[in-house]
Amino acid sequence: MFALQLKRVLLPGFTTVTALLILWFAVTTQGFFTLDNARAILASMVFVGMVSIGMTLIMVSGAFVSMALATTATISAMIFMASLSFGLPVAIALTVLVGALTGALQGVAIGGWNANPIIVTIAAAAVLEGVAVAFSHGATINPTGTSYTVLNAHLFGLPVGLYALAVLALTAESILRFTRLGPMIYLMGDNRAAARAAGLPIGRIGTAVFAIAGATASLAGIFMASFNHSASLLLNRGTLGYDAIAAVLIGGAAIGGGRGSVLNTMIGVAIIAIVSDLVLLRGFTTGEQILLKGLVMVAFAVGVHLRQEQRA
Repeated sequence: MFALQLKRVLLPGFTTVTALLILWFAVTTQGFFTLDNARAILASMVFVGMVSIGMTLIMVSGAFVSMALATTATISAMIFMASLSFGLPVAIALTVLVGALTGALQGVAIGGWNANPIIVTIAAAAVLEGVAVAFSHGATINPTGTSYTVLNAHLFGLPVGLYALAVLALTAESILRFTRLGPMIYLMGDNRAAARAAGLPIGRIGTAVFAIAGATASLAGIFMASFNHSASLLLNRGTLGYDAIAAVLIGGAAIGGGRGSVLNTMIGVAIIAIVSDLVLLRGFTTGEQILLKGLVMVAFAVGVHLRQEQRA
């Protein structure tokens, strides 16, 4: 009873205070409310957003999170740069195919064999990184030609990658809402035992979810490589994977599965992009940036889940 009353006291102001603090930082940060900065925030959503789409499907399906998606994006960036000699369309198709297959293999183990998703995805990330080191010898992969620069183009003042993110998000949301696969993903995440008893093909559903996640992560890698004009394992030295997990949680997905929305995740991605922009404009050190971003993400995520528990 005391815990319930405490939640009711904390809930109304928990995320509100955090949001007001962000607003105060925005108002007092020089250069934040400018058109160029707004474009920069939208552009920064592309990489995290694409990885977050796959992370949302994984979390909704009850597989918790994937620790391999950021590495998949990095390896995909290297594959894309290395295969540009075959032409841009072939390079994109090959990269997405490899990403989907990589994800599907993890999905087979997790969905079909009921293996621990954290262990499987950490192991997958290690294997992927090892293979990349073996083939690249740790060197930076530079592109052949400049055909990839079309992916860095702008349309109506916004980067092409942002339009690609919007299409991916709407497609993934449509899969969850309007296809036979969507309800099966939700049911599997909500109650795997019931889903299995109902005769749902758990293994195939898990494989499909991780294949889609691998494909969206590979697309993030393609745009990462194009933006940086090269690719190496150093691309995976940031917080891409953790930002994606935080975006999904801020968007209201249940860590245990059965609840979540790609469009809500995009709200989480936007919040992360805004916070990242603010700490950068204020000149915080790398450590301070990570600390403040982490505190904000925790505040939003906890606030969202307290609200959902109260409604339940």
